[in-house]
Amino acid sequence: MNNIQFTPKDILEKTFSQKMRGYDPNEVDTFLDGIIKDYQAFDNRINSLENENNQLRMEVQRLKQSAGTVTPEPSVSPSGYFNDSNSAPSNHDTLGRTRIENELLKRVSNLEQRVFGSTEGPSSIDRY
Repeated sequence: MNNIQFTPKDILEKTFSQKMRGYDPNEVDTFLDGIIKDYQAFDNRINSLENENNQLRMEVQRLKQSAGTVTPEPSVSPSGYFNDSNSAPSNHDTLGRTRIENELLKRVSNLEQRVFGSTEGPSSIDRY
């Protein structure tokens, strides 16, 4: 906006000296009226965009501030483990998974025994 020479008001108030064989003043005034309308439209659009830009900058700043205070919640995978994508699985996690997998295999085995019958005594599924 620093390189704009004339405001709509400057154009409106501009007067030209008349010479004997100069331009038709009515034609110049009509042309300048069109330019004034364009300048006003540009000025309104610029003001609107500047306001929108300021609002968006404030929203970005607000979101940055709120993002700094919020910690992401861990997600739960289908196996029931908490996933933290920022860390590698620890030895404790591996042992826990092995224990759960073994427990699931026992439960499946107990269900198969109950459904398909068993020659052994009571199933260990009764404890669940």
